[in-house]
Amino acid sequence: MNPFVFNTTSQIVFRPGAAAELGGLLGPRFGGRILFVTDGGLRKLGLCDAALAALSGSGMEVAVFDAVEADPSLATVEAAVEAARAASVTGVIGFGGGSSLDVAKVVALVCGSGEDLDGAWGVGNAKGPRLPLALVPTTAGTGSEVTPVSIITVGGDEKRGVSSPVILPDVAILDADLTLGLPPSITAATGIDAMVHAIEAYASRNANNNPLSRMLARQALQLLGANIETAVFDGKDRAARGAMLLGSMLAGQAFANSPVAAVHALAYPIGGTFHVPHGLSNALVLPHVLRFNAPEAASVYAEIAADAFPDLSCEQDGGQRCAAFIERLAELSARLGLQARLRDVGIGEEHLAGMARDAMKQTRLLVNNPRAVSETDALSIYKAAW
Repeated sequence: MNPFVFNTTSQIVFRPGAAAELGGLLGPRFGGRILFVTDGGLRKLGLCDAALAALSGSGMEVAVFDAVEADPSLATVEAAVEAARAASVTGVIGFGGGSSLDVAKVVALVCGSGEDLDGAWGVGNAKGPRLPLALVPTTAGTGSEVTPVSIITVGGDEKRGVSSPVILPDVAILDADLTLGLPPSITAATGIDAMVHAIEAYASRNANNNPLSRMLARQALQLLGANIETAVFDGKDRAARGAMLLGSMLAGQAFANSPVAAVHALAYPIGGTFHVPHGLSNALVLPHVLRFNAPEAASVYAEIAADAFPDLSCEQDGGQRCAAFIERLAELSARLGLQARLRDVGIGEEHLAGMARDAMKQTRLLVNNPRAVSETDALSIYKAAW
């Protein structure tokens, strides 16, 4: 067995209503002054109210930064850091989707260590220490609450990542009640995103692909596959919402240690350039990347096919099971109401070559793919998805 390292969040709280207990859950380790990082939409919906009340009720002074946008920019990070320093905060809470959690991670790092962010980009370059950090996801998709990665948009459409165990939070709070009002389209896109995390983690060629990640990926697919349609079409089903949130977290633990690959690499230009939500970007290229990978990864995909779709266990031939798995994923996205083609989200055929060039910049992801991807290959995949 190959040697490996497995890092994850040190404390995970999975309980409906946990956000309303936030002050007590954090305790004295976070000090008395908190930066609460979220987005304006959640603030207006009142989704933050119970958590903020719990913090204030515990005697904490809370500065709220609610200017996080999708695909957060470096300027947003810098503004959040400035807000944290102005309030002399002793701890940071990220509350929301992956964007808010990613911003909170970087703020905790920069304010805790004084590190120059330019030196922290990349894998293992952030050294810390960071401020105490808690992450509270309100979507079941990114798994950011258990990943040592923060993705920030710099210089236009370019994305850079900080990847280091030092930005794993002290505590992740999984409160299914926070996801009950999530619209069907967001539930669908984030749910597919979580499934992609599990699939790519399981099949990753990364040297750190390990038995724990593979086990977690399979458990995630079982939870996500069994509950995603209920969560989309009956959004008040607390059990389904909880299962999706847990599945997303398990997939996050899997890919945090056995990294994702070409689906994400090809999704980034879609989101970065055309501002398509990340989960939908993944869904648009998912079946086409898996078909491309199949000559090298059919047996691997066949192993996990029945985890997501139990009836596929009757397909005895691995190649047939792999093909059926890919088709079922495409059918699932369509059934959930997600757009199926790049043209459906306003991407013209004339943009595909530039997207292929941009995808090749994601070397940290492409190296993990089961099959080597050239720029010509990327263009062919985009054309198939168009």
